[in-house]
Amino acid sequence: MKAAVIVFPGSNCDRDLAIALEMVGFEVSKIWHKNSYLEKNIDLVAIPGGFSFGDYLRVGAIAANSPICKSIISHGERGGYILGVCNGFQILTETGLLPGALLRNNGLKYICKTIDLKVETSDSIFTNRYNRSNVIKLPIAHHDGNYNANMKDIDRMKDQGLIAFRYCENPNGSIDDIAGILSPNKRVLGMMPHPERAAEQVHGNVDGVKFFKGLADIVSFA
Repeated sequence: MKAAVIVFPGSNCDRDLAIALEMVGFEVSKIWHKNSYLEKNIDLVAIPGGFSFGDYLRVGAIAANSPICKSIISHGERGGYILGVCNGFQILTETGLLPGALLRNNGLKYICKTIDLKVETSDSIFTNRYNRSNVIKLPIAHHDGNYNANMKDIDRMKDQGLIAFRYCENPNGSIDDIAGILSPNKRVLGMMPHPERAAEQVHGNVDGVKFFKGLADIVSFA
């Protein structure tokens, strides 16, 4: 299994994400954003958290126009798996691979804490090791995590089972308590919470372990 972790100026969770993927058996390559192409036979593209380009202009907007994003979009359009965590989620909405946008938190403050998260579907490679309605604990760390989309998209995601995670107590004002969403083919996931920060005992929380073990099923899901 091969994964590519994309690195932008301002990424700060790329190493954490790479280690979490390596722990479940992925061979991980870090890809600088100025590269135009992904390596061959990549099973998963992972876009980490951080503050790409200092969050200037609009969160994720500059990163979404980096050379590597054309290849990421093509990978997604071919049915490839893509994970975007925190800033990665913001970038995925800016590329158009996922609908909606991440706005400034309702309280206009940066939030960094562990929250309760409800698993809304187990029907994806990202969530298949959880049961629907499981409540897990994952850290969040963001200033712009307030997910918004038009009601047509929200209704479509509800009807098609594309809402992956919801906040049990909404920390940022996200519409319908949404914390993570899937693409229509369920091969692209964007989420604000950080599973890679809950993947080892030393983190004090291992609720993210099942998330990464599920990704290790990528061969059987392909």
